[in-house]
Parts: sequence; structure tokens; C-alpha cells
Amino acid sequence: MSLASKLTEERRSRLAAERLLELKQAELFAANRKLGQHAQQLSEEIVETRAEVENIRGENQRVKSDLNAAHQRIALTERRLWQSIETIHDGFALFNADNEMIMANRAYLAVFDGLEEVAPGINYVTILQLLTDEGIIDPGPQGAAAWRSMMTRRLQQGAHEPVVVKLWDGGYIKLIDQRGPGGDLVSLGLNITDTLRYEAELKTARAVAESANCAKSAFLANRSHEIRTPMNGVVGMADLLGDTALNEEQRLYVETIKHSGEALLVIINDVLDYSKIDADKLKLHPEPFDLERAIQEIILLLQPSARDKGLTLLLDYDMFLPTELVGDPGRIRQVLTNLVGNAVKFTNAGHVLIRATGVPEPQTCRVTLHLSIEDTGIGIPAEMVGHIFGEFNQVENQRNRQFDGTGLGLAISQRLIELMGGEIWVTSQEGVGSCFGFKLALAVAGTMPPEPPVLPAGLKHVLVVDDSSPHRDILERQLRQLGFKVSSCASGADALTLMDGPVDLILSDHNMPQMDGLELAAALRAAGHEQPMLLLSTTPAAATQDPASALLSGILHKPASRQDLLASLATLSFDRKTAEPRSIAPPLRRLRILAAEDNKTNQLIFRKMIKDLDIDLAIAANGEEAVAQFSSFEPDLIFMDISMPRMDGKEATAAIRARESEIGGHVPIIALTAHAMAGDDAAILAAGLDQYMTKPLRKPQIIEIIRNAWTEQMRPLTPVPAVQAVG
Repeated sequence: MSLASKLTEERRSRLAAERLLELKQAELFAANRKLGQHAQQLSEEIVETRAEVENIRGENQRVKSDLNAAHQRIALTERRLWQSIETIHDGFALFNADNEMIMANRAYLAVFDGLEEVAPGINYVTILQLLTDEGIIDPGPQGAAAWRSMMTRRLQQGAHEPVVVKLWDGGYIKLIDQRGPGGDLVSLGLNITDTLRYEAELKTARAVAESANCAKSAFLANRSHEIRTPMNGVVGMADLLGDTALNEEQRLYVETIKHSGEALLVIINDVLDYSKIDADKLKLHPEPFDLERAIQEIILLLQPSARDKGLTLLLDYDMFLPTELVGDPGRIRQVLTNLVGNAVKFTNAGHVLIRATGVPEPQTCRVTLHLSIEDTGIGIPAEMVGHIFGEFNQVENQRNRQFDGTGLGLAISQRLIELMGGEIWVTSQEGVGSCFGFKLALAVAGTMPPEPPVLPAGLKHVLVVDDSSPHRDILERQLRQLGFKVSSCASGADALTLMDGPVDLILSDHNMPQMDGLELAAALRAAGHEQPMLLLSTTPAAATQDPASALLSGILHKPASRQDLLASLATLSFDRKTAEPRSIAPPLRRLRILAAEDNKTNQLIFRKMIKDLDIDLAIAANGEEAVAQFSSFEPDLIFMDISMPRMDGKEATAAIRARESEIGGHVPIIALTAHAMAGDDAAILAAGLDQYMTKPLRKPQIIEIIRNAWTEQMRPLTPVPAVQAVG
């Protein structure tokens, strides 16, 4: 090989070695660079790890600090809790699940009078043994062993009923034990010695109060009788004196005496009733009664007062609402009399409307009754509505200071309604009027649903004539509910113009301006209209004295009850040419009444009250005479005074009932008495009397009772000419 070739080959080898060296250097540089990056990353991770370690160390220090603070707070709380437990006067102890004492306060340990055995670690059962062995408790007649056995069984039961333990010194501890979810038992020993002593004192005081209340009731009963007996003479004679010929000044004096006496009786009744309610001595006496008739009796009682003020008393009794119900009729009448009486008292113009509605429940034979009394009186300010049911409360303002009263009437009414399970309410607008109402759920005494009324054939179209729009609306609705076509007008002149159409019956008010009902009857007959006409009058007796009454088919008391209206319709027969009332069989004899009354004044009052009735009256001065005259006089009705010499009313009634058991029959006997306390009515009715009336007597009530005893076999009570047939 030439030298040039060798040099060329050597140069090539050297260049290749240089390139290889450069390549290895490049790889070494890259490796060094990666190693540096990795070293830097490891360094950063070491720094971060050191920082985290430092944070953990700091957190551990904070946790240790918080834990120490928590322990301190727990210790403080435990110390405060224990201090609180130590300060209470009642005993406190804590037992574990094995019934071993963990802790107990001084009040708990004090019961054991320093016994060293009673300390933490002692078992509950051992404590029971010490209580009896050391004579700390009085186990009573059951003995120590029986008492420990009872307490041990109680401890083993899941639920621990409180038990009262009597101590040796006469004190009493009430043990209340409660086991927690973990099994620990908390035991409380409540010292109830003072409480039991206070209850004993209360019991003694209650007995003394009840004794005083009985004495008060007896006192009120005696005073009631002593007051009512002379008041019967005062009010009764004033009432009779008012029916005699008096000049204007004398009549003013008589009316003042009468109204003052009646006001005094209202006060007496309110005080007696409220005292009975307040002492929880008032008892209800449910019995079947006629609600509509009861309302009619109240209207009859208050009609004179309303008539004197020019007010119209109206009754809207739902045509298909049952009337025979079961309740305490006396108390329901009392509430209604109070509410209606207030409405009349606080109304100077317009009307007072009694509305009776209800929801019958045939499945339960009950009816939810709603009774409301609406008036057009002075009303009650909105801010005073919630005030009027309070005791002795009255709404005081310039307009009603003229009205007297005790302020107890509405409070008594509210308590009575609540006692009967109902509720009472009031809505009012000052200057417009008020509406008082109450709701009662009563059983139905009659059939459910009520039997539909029997209506006369041929009666299709009725004309109602009345200047009172509310009463006209009531009659229209009732007659339409019966299926009749109804036309109405407000005056007699308008009625004459409506007679051109087919009218079967005219139902007219008595007292109307320009042309009253009797004048309308005369005008109708003069115009040749022969349709029957029924007159509604607040003074039926006065209407019968008018010669034009012979043109009528009947006169009804206004407002007419459904029974009276339907009965009057049933007496008529109708066709398109003429309509005549049915003839009534002539009466056979007078109604016979026996009145037993020893007081001469009361005898005179009773005679005068019924002097206008066509009846036979016999007077007995005592119970013995009443029994004797029962056999000889054969009365249809007996009014029996209760307090009489020789033989009182109860004894006389018993003798009469014994006589009736032999001969048959049952004569109604009405008790007349001045007693008015709770239990008097029950004792009187239990003696065989049928009804209870409190003196002083009221003429409308006496007349109503007499009318109820009348039958078609007797002469009419009012000696007036019979109504002649029209045609």
C-alpha cells in the first residue's frame, strides 16, 4: 500500500474517531442535563416535604392545645354541673348499668343521716335494705319485706313509675328513676312534703268553701222565696190595675211599679243563675219539647213591649226543620228570652227577626240547629263586640245609658250554650243593628224526616198582603216551599187591584197604614170577592171584637206558627167559585180549673188574670181542700202552689195521683212556687207535677197553659161570636 493511501486511511480513521468522540460528548451532555433536572426536582420535593412536615408538626401542636382546652372546659362544665346539683334541695344520684352508685349529691345522702355505707359503689338494692333496716322510711301496712320486694321489681322493669315514700319524720319523698340508653340509672328524690301539706290545706279550704257555698245557696233559696212571694203581689196587682180605668198620671205610676218590679225580678234571676253556674251546680234536664212553640211563647211574652215601641216581632222557622227536639227547654227558653229581650230593648224602630234553620241528619236522628236574632237597633261598636259576653259588662255610651240591667244576661247565655255543647256569637254594625246567634246539636224527638204536611185540595194561588217587607218575604218563601203560587203587595189598595187574577186565598196583616186588614176584608166583600181570607194580628182578641171579623175565615196570631198556619189551611175547602171554612162542632162545656193557693193576694191576682176567659174556676186554700175538690169538681187543669199549710203541694199532688191510679186518667198539674234554686224543679216534678212555674206569675204564660188544656169538646175560652162562613 502506498504512503498516500495509508495517510488517507489514517485520516479517515481519525475523522471517524473525532465524530464518535463528538457523539459521545453530546450524549454525555444530554445525560448530565437530565441528571441536573432530576436533581433539581428531587431538591424541590425535599423542600416541599420538609414544609409539609413542619405544617404537620404545627397542626399536631394545635390539636394538642385544643384537646387540652377541651379537657379544661369539660372539667369546668362537670364542676359547674356538680356544683349545681349540690345546690338543689332535691336528691340526685347516678347508678351504672349494674345498679352501683357512681355519684350522689348531699340532698340525696342526707336522707341516710350519715350512714358511711351509702357512698359511691353501693348497690341500689343494698340502699333499699338500709332504708328499711335503719327505719329511715315508713313502709306502711305492707311491711318492710313487701316494700323492698315491690321496689326491687320496679327496679327490674323497663319503665319505672314514680313512687312516693314516707319518711320516719313524716316527710314525703317522690322517687323518679329513669334508665338511659347505655344502662345508667338517674334517680331523683323530690321532697314533696310541703306540696302534700299545701294540698291538704287546699282540700280543707275547699270543704270549707263548699260548706259556705251550700249555706249561700240555702240563703239565696230562702231569700228568693221570701222576695218572690211579695213580688208576685206587687207585679200581679200592678198588671191587673193597669187593666182598669185610670187617668194618665195614675197609669204612669202603675206602669212604673210594674216595670220596676219586673226589673228587680230580672236582677234576682240573673244573680241566682250566675251563682249556680259559677259554682258548677247548674244541671241540664233534657226532655222532648216543641222548639217552635217555645219561640212562639217567648214572642207572646215580649209582644207587648215590642208593640209599645212600634216594633215588629218576626219568626222565620224553616218550613221543613223538625220542631219536636230533645234538650233542656227551660234553659233554651232562657237564652232566647235574653237575646230577644235585648234585641227589643236596644231597638227603637224597625223589627226583630228570629230565624231558625238547621241541618237534619237522618242517620243519627239529630239536627244541627242554628238560631239567630237579628234587629235594626243601635248596634255595637266594633271594639266592644268582644267585651259584651263578660260578666257584669255592658257597652257604655251615650245612646244606651237609658237601658238598665245587671250585665249578666249575655254571660249567662254564653255559659248555658257552652254547657249544652254549643257555641254563641255576635255580629254587629253600629247604627245599623246586631245579630246574635247560637248553634246546638239536638236529638229529634219526632219522625226523621218529618212527615209532609197535608195541604187542602184546590188551593193553588195565595195573595200575601203586608206592609212589612221582611214578614212578606218570610211568608212568600214558606208558602212557595209548600208548593203554592204566591203574589204579594204592601197595601190593601194594591191587593184590590191584584184580585182580578185567579186568587184562592188572601193572607193579610191586620195593622197596615191607610187600609188595615179588616177594612180590606170589607172592601173585598163589597167588590164581590168571596175568596177566604186569613188575618194575621198581634192582637187577635181585639180583632175579633170588630164586626168585620165575621167576614174572615180565621184570625191567626202574628207571627203565625207553621202548625197554626197549616191547621187553618186545613179547615178551608177551595174551588174556583167559592171557598168556605169548615164548620166547627159546638162546644159542650166550660174548661174546669182548680187553683190551690193559700195566699189571699195571690188568689185575687189569679182570678183577675183569667177573668176574661169563659171557664169554671174553683179555689182551694190548702192541699187538703185541693184533694177534696179534685173528686167533687173534676178539674181539667190544676194550678198547685207548693208551699201551703196543713198539706203542701207535693203531698196534695201525690194524693191526687194515687186517686188517678184507681179511677184512671191524668189531669195536668202545674206547680206554682217562689223557690228558684237548682234542684227545686227536679224535686217538684219528681213529686208528680207536670210543669214548673216560678212566681211572680205572668198572665201570658197562664193563658197559654190554659189554652193547651182546652179541647174541642169544651166551650171557646174567649166568649166571642163564632166566625161565620163566607159565601
